[in-house]
Amino acid sequence: MSVMSVLLLIGGFVLLVGGGEALVRGAASLGKTVGMSSLIVGLTVVSFATSAPELAVSTGAALSGSAGLAVGNVVGSNIVNILFVLGLTAVFGALMVRQRLIRADIPVMIGLCLLTLLLALDGRLSTLDGVALLVLLLLYLVAVITYARRQQAEGKDPEITVEGVDDDAGGRLMQTLRATKRRSVITDLVLVVLGVGLLVAGAQMLVTGATDIATALGISELIVGLTIVAIGTSLPELATSVIAALRGERDMAVGNLVGSNIFNIGAVLGLTAVVSPAGIGVDRAAIVFDMPVMVAAALVLLPLAFTGQIIARWEGFLLVGLYVAYVVYLVLAASQHAALDPFSATMLWFVLPITALWVIALLGYEFGLRRGRRESPGSEYPSPS
Repeated sequence: MSVMSVLLLIGGFVLLVGGGEALVRGAASLGKTVGMSSLIVGLTVVSFATSAPELAVSTGAALSGSAGLAVGNVVGSNIVNILFVLGLTAVFGALMVRQRLIRADIPVMIGLCLLTLLLALDGRLSTLDGVALLVLLLLYLVAVITYARRQQAEGKDPEITVEGVDDDAGGRLMQTLRATKRRSVITDLVLVVLGVGLLVAGAQMLVTGATDIATALGISELIVGLTIVAIGTSLPELATSVIAALRGERDMAVGNLVGSNIFNIGAVLGLTAVVSPAGIGVDRAAIVFDMPVMVAAALVLLPLAFTGQIIARWEGFLLVGLYVAYVVYLVLAASQHAALDPFSATMLWFVLPITALWVIALLGYEFGLRRGRRESPGSEYPSPS
């Protein structure tokens, strides 16, 4: 492993973060300038842009023949978003969960995770599989936009808005550059082009650096994609969610992460499978372990969101602990460490059963509360500690 490989990896992360920020700000402001509502921009342009780092890395990896890195990036990013980013965000302050997320978005995320696992059982995500994922994402967006417009027509506040994008977002320089509509459009187009360029360059650097490091250390590209690359491409979501929690915007973080996971599967995996000449090969290890973990992480979020529509601090600590255990397992498995067998036995016979019982207990508790509310309409809805 050379110093150049490490520098490429770090430089790639920096360019991905900078490119994603420029693309989000430019695209969101451009949409508002040309007359699109903040709601529609948030549902389409911004949601897709936040998944741009994953798209750039996975597409570049697939086209360069690093299929393990492409799949590992998406699967790992989804696991990171739920277990680590959401858990760490909840640690900074309990998170609110909207009813719409529980009824629609979280089930959609779970369904897409399960579908991806089923499609990958033959060891490949074909071009047709990619088209199917893209079509499902498009149908989801049409349904969400239709619902949001109906809410606006009824005079209700929209649930999805563009956060942190306004005329003075970049300080005095941006105010000057956006002094007129024409100059604002030009500035936003420059930001979009710059963002795309940085994303492409950053993805290329990161894929090259990560592949070199994996080869030098003798570990698979899948492991690198599931850990280093996945965490790196999730840095924008991590920063946004933690800042939102610290500012008291407790409902924004959950929606952003769930939406990011939906776009990661529908757009990133879908487009990557479509542009790859023969689809994407899926490593057997990802099928039997990492994709089921992605599905399990999505399922864990449902009962968490049920309990009083709050994800408490202690639940955040638990999610982070589960992610740490997952990464430890990956490292031990990659190095064939002597501690792998006892660690696996502990996870199999203690941690996982306890977690499953905890999830079942939370579901039972929530359904019991809801039944009590139906039988006693005047009773208050107790919130968990």
